[in-house]
Amino acid sequence: MADADRVVAVVVTYDRRELLVEALTALLGQTRPPDLVVVVDNASSDGSADLVATRFPDVDLIVLARNTGGAGGFAIGVARALEHRADAVWLLDDDTVPRPDALRALLDVRERSAERPALVASRVLWTDGRDHPMNTPRPKPRATAAEREAAATLGCVPIRSASFVSVLVDAPLVRERGLPLAGYFLWNDDFEFTTRLLRDRVGLWCPQSVVEHKTRTFGSTDADPGDRFFYEVRNKVWLFTRSRGLAPTERVLYAGSTARRWARTFARSSDRATLRRALGRGVKDGLLTGPAPTEGFLREAGVADPDTGSHDG
Repeated sequence: MADADRVVAVVVTYDRRELLVEALTALLGQTRPPDLVVVVDNASSDGSADLVATRFPDVDLIVLARNTGGAGGFAIGVARALEHRADAVWLLDDDTVPRPDALRALLDVRERSAERPALVASRVLWTDGRDHPMNTPRPKPRATAAEREAAATLGCVPIRSASFVSVLVDAPLVRERGLPLAGYFLWNDDFEFTTRLLRDRVGLWCPQSVVEHKTRTFGSTDADPGDRFFYEVRNKVWLFTRSRGLAPTERVLYAGSTARRWARTFARSSDRATLRRALGRGVKDGLLTGPAPTEGFLREAGVADPDTGSHDG
């Protein structure tokens, strides 16, 4: 039964104290609350860690000495969730506010699916109620009629990847296929991780599970990123050349999609010189280096290595 699953929620936070309070309040107020909440504080400077310790004493709080980015935070948080014997791990950003039935809806799909899903992702809305394009998974390319029909009986859509804004992942599969790659630091860590989990497995987008993502602006991943474009480029090179998540034909498909998105990013940018420099650095680093092993991040954070499969390339 869904209620029998031990669910550990993981929230990664960095300098979003007020939003974090709202997110944790909604998380703990679920009609089916998680069995445990892990908060990874990425060396916040705004007192977030003290606030969590005071107002949410039952939360398992991990305070990091340095900012490891979203990738490092989620790798550490998922490892701690496995240490807590999770059956399923619910991953959320610190600016994500789930509606009261969000987790119950994810678990209902997980229970009723004929094949245990590798992951189930929520519907993500922006603050005005529109679907947030940054976090809306695309339907799985070339899904078979049987896959679409099986998903439709659950009120879902088959997907090939998901974001960390709100996704419930199967803990035994994470033990088999490995943690998020902490060395990515920022961007594409969720894409790499979820495609790795979903290769040859079922992934579902569940519109009955609704969360609000309180980003400052409404937009997609082709918004002008400035210097941070370096991480987008470097990590995509790592993903296409090192990750086990994508089959060869998928690498071609997603590389083409990435090139089109980068072209839109350049076209909309007011500072293309910065993007060109970031592009050059990202390609160079992506080809000449690899992501730092996740095990080092776990040791630094004092979190036990769950002895998952190694997928650092």
